[in-house]
Amino acid sequence: MALQSIVEAMGASDENEPIRRVLWRLAPMIYGPTTLFGLGEGAVIPLIPVIATELGADVATSALVAAALVVGQLCGNLPAGWAVARIGERATMIIAGLLALVGVAAMAFAPVLGVFAASVFVIGICAAAFGVARHAFMTTRVPLTFRARALSLLGGSFRLGMFVGPFIAAALLWAFGDEHATIWFFGVCLVAMIALVAFGPEPEKRLGPPPAIARTVEGEAITTAPVRTRRAPGTGVVRTAWRNRDVLARLGVAAASLSALRSTRQVLLPLWGVAIGLDGSTIALVVGVSGAIDFALFYASGQVMDRFGRLWAALPAMLLMSAGLIALALTAASAQPELWFALFAAVLGVGNGLSSGILLTLGADVAPTANPAPFLGSWRTLTDAGGAAAPLLVSGITAVASLPAAAAVMGAFGLVGALGFIRWVPRFVPRTRINRDPEGPDGGPDDRDDPA
Repeated sequence: MALQSIVEAMGASDENEPIRRVLWRLAPMIYGPTTLFGLGEGAVIPLIPVIATELGADVATSALVAAALVVGQLCGNLPAGWAVARIGERATMIIAGLLALVGVAAMAFAPVLGVFAASVFVIGICAAAFGVARHAFMTTRVPLTFRARALSLLGGSFRLGMFVGPFIAAALLWAFGDEHATIWFFGVCLVAMIALVAFGPEPEKRLGPPPAIARTVEGEAITTAPVRTRRAPGTGVVRTAWRNRDVLARLGVAAASLSALRSTRQVLLPLWGVAIGLDGSTIALVVGVSGAIDFALFYASGQVMDRFGRLWAALPAMLLMSAGLIALALTAASAQPELWFALFAAVLGVGNGLSSGILLTLGADVAPTANPAPFLGSWRTLTDAGGAAAPLLVSGITAVASLPAAAAVMGAFGLVGALGFIRWVPRFVPRTRINRDPEGPDGGPDDRDDPA
């Protein structure tokens, strides 16, 4: 019912009432594909190392195969932005779904480890294409007055799939006793997703560009010009990234630090449980509770961002996760490390839950309005790079120093990222004015005249 609360309680202006009604009617088309993809991927991810081991990989190689998913997503963002800009969101999602089906079949029948790893990499590329397509759609069709809530719900629909997926995998293993059953389940989810996108109502046509909307963000009155859905001539991925290099180098790096904290939480909590001597079931319980808290709070972030501004969600999330990691490092030699582990795992879950939708919303806020997909490809590449680098940093610091040192360093890194949000979120909020020419150099918000 979260989407219904958007359309009933968001207090949008009367001119947005038609968009609100269409958004509610098309909710299955907008959020259903993301949920289906997340369900399938969430069921497969925990068993990728297991299947890799069955194909002859050792522990280190299995971890490398699992990382191929993240690497594929990182490599796929820029091509996905190019594809969405030229063939549209719907066609990109259908092509990505079909390619993912090929990857799933290759995973199921992989005769050697190399084929399996390549298939995982392809799935990552398809996940990137799917994510950029839906992100671009929400950026250009959802009015700014409830953009954060809509995008938080989009992030929550994916989190739902990733949260429920492992439980589905456990049920499939119990029923069939074969890890490959989860791969076939992923294939069924992809078929359902492709059918929904290809034969269901097309949200891109039903949700036209929103009218200009007055809005106050971070204490500044702003107005967004009507979004134009046609592709601006002469804009590509590289050129768009260059034109927006200031945003990417400042706010984008701060956003990458948030992604790094999220990834650190996923990697460090299981390692910490092993380091303090907990058994696998206890670690799974603690991590599961942390994930449940994370999922339960996904919509709160959107409410805060729409009502009070982006910084009011980003900053508490960064401070909670950073402080949680630093505090966890200080408890390594305590008399009750298990208690502190459970406590700060919950704190990290709260912080991560409050950050739901922030990266999507900030990317949408600063994207050029005429053709957001190429910019979003660069934005997501940068944020995914932060998430991909974090496990490497944790591993390297742990090898050189210790696991508590890795937690403390990543927490300090998060505090630096929080300072970046304080400095750059107000500056790079869209400030396109009614009297500004919407056919400017990049067709998007101009932040250069803001002295903040």
